Amino acid sequence: MTRTRSLPRSSPLRRRLLRLYDRLHRRFGAQGWWPGRSAFEVIVGAILTQSTAWVNVARAIGELRRAGVLAPHALARVPPGRLARLVRASGFFRVKAGRLGAFVRHLERRYAGNLRRLLGRPADELRAELLAIPGIGPETADSILLYAAERPVFVVDAYTRRILSRHRIVPRDVDYARLQAVFMEHLPRDPALFNEYHALLVRVAKEHCRARPRCEGCPLRFDLRGRPPRV
Repeated sequence: MTRTRSLPRSSPLRRRLLRLYDRLHRRFGAQGWWPGRSAFEVIVGAILTQSTAWVNVARAIGELRRAGVLAPHALARVPPGRLARLVRASGFFRVKAGRLGAFVRHLERRYAGNLRRLLGRPADELRAELLAIPGIGPETADSILLYAAERPVFVVDAYTRRILSRHRIVPRDVDYARLQAVFMEHLPRDPALFNEYHALLVRVAKEHCRARPRCEGCPLRFDLRGRPPRV
């Protein structure tokens, strides 16, 4: 696990981001995210977790595993209707089955099902290729880059935007690219740090920084200038 005391602290924003990380890590500890037994399982989870809770994704992955199709070649042979039934627990199951199918068909056609070849591509080329697959947007592509390919790409989501805007680090309407750049341009390019930071932001968002915030007991109760967050 990357510890922030060894990281460079050259700018006020970098120092602030690292201190926010330290507060979260002291409270919650290492999160061990992303859960998955293989890079392919991580990718399946990244696609299925769109617009649903992880507990539902875990149920869907369990169904795929019990059916013996949680591997690229096997999943590519599953008929769309059966695949939709297997991932039903993840919600929007027909749409997500289509997205999984699109990914494995791309992997089969271009890489003969060899996931290592896909994930071994240069990061910028890999991201562009993932974004060209139907149903894979920036957050899903970056999740694959960080958690499956172990590239230093920061994943941002609605939780990240909510927390950083409430603490006056970014405006409420910041777009994905600019929000991602806050981390990418001011933190060391360390996949372990990016992994843990994103997981910790998700944790504090679920426990405290909800749509209706529960600030009592939150490790980020006050921002680094001693003022309460904007809610």
